[in-house]
Amino acid sequence: MSIFDDLVGQEAAVYELQRAADAARAVNQRSAIDVTGQSSSSDVAAQAMSQAWLFTGPPGSGRSLAALSLAGALLCTGPTPGCGVCPQCIAVMERNHRDVTLVTTDHVTISAEQVRQYVASSYVAPTSGAWRIIIIEDADRMLTRTTNVLLKAIEEPGARTVWMLCTAAVADVLPTIRSRCRNINLVTPQAQQVADLLVKRDGVEPRAALVAARAAQSHIGLARALATDPHAASIRSKTLNVLAKLKGVGDAALGAHLLADTIAMRGDGVTRKEALDEDTQAIQAQRMAAFGLDENAKVPAAVRSQVKESAEAARRRQTRQERDVLDREMVYMLSFYRDVLVRQMGGRVELINVDYEQAIDRIAAGSTTHDTLEKLDRISQGRERLRANVPAQLVMESVLVQLR
Repeated sequence: MSIFDDLVGQEAAVYELQRAADAARAVNQRSAIDVTGQSSSSDVAAQAMSQAWLFTGPPGSGRSLAALSLAGALLCTGPTPGCGVCPQCIAVMERNHRDVTLVTTDHVTISAEQVRQYVASSYVAPTSGAWRIIIIEDADRMLTRTTNVLLKAIEEPGARTVWMLCTAAVADVLPTIRSRCRNINLVTPQAQQVADLLVKRDGVEPRAALVAARAAQSHIGLARALATDPHAASIRSKTLNVLAKLKGVGDAALGAHLLADTIAMRGDGVTRKEALDEDTQAIQAQRMAAFGLDENAKVPAAVRSQVKESAEAARRRQTRQERDVLDREMVYMLSFYRDVLVRQMGGRVELINVDYEQAIDRIAAGSTTHDTLEKLDRISQGRERLRANVPAQLVMESVLVQLR
């Protein structure tokens, strides 16, 4: 067993990460870190270890998992780095190790203030392991001023600190950052490899696992959600059902109303207002408890501004979640018409949406490749408009009217 076992289809990356973990252990065993806490950096570099990493690859390739796996291997106390069964490895993979900090956000961006806190803590010695490790998921969500805060810490890291940044492409971070990081590029695994992982790790039925893996286009996290989470599966099925039944303007208007309501798309009967109110109330209760106040008590004037900030944070969190769901719906639409185009051109590649094969064949027979290419363009334009904060209802109506 190895901590890298879940990195399916990433043999080249696993080889480099294992080399780094082996090198780090060899350095520690030779006491390369002296009593002053200064490391032999040239020796470390020669042994394939680095204190700054940049994990890149397409969505679902396992960037965050690769960073966690390397963190576990660096802190591992088993006979081989990354044994996957020692307490250190287990704690890291369960995301509760004291020396591993995961930087993420529910908002649209990672703030400079948030990163400053982690930069300050990066110069503190680890509590129990050989390294203090800071993993920044979605590093592309850092604005330029935020990245500049991070630059000095990556350029001159603490003696026992390792920085790991995760993003889709090296171009997502500033050249000054990526030039100081060692890049590990991950690839999209095959759908069958993802399906095998779902069967082995999550106990999913083989046929359902393969359907989910193809529908997710080998995105490991999404495939798991489609196979095990009814809410995620509901969003996909409702999106594709709209396309399969789309005929006239009336269908387009009704479909747009459904797709734009990201809360209703989950299928749990909760409205957008109810979801926001519930999130806001939960955050407010936590804030009141932190001040030693009953959640039903009147908010004192001294803490009213902080409680208000909590409500604003809930709104920003929901905004990001809505954007992510809307973009995922658009991706499902693109995959659907990609399959239509494959059928029209007689391609021998596998369909993404194998469970919608009949609808795909029907639409392919009733339209031309030119029509399908135009539809793909319209959906891509819709994604761009959503990113520009055009109201979701208007975007969906515009796209679906042109797809009918």
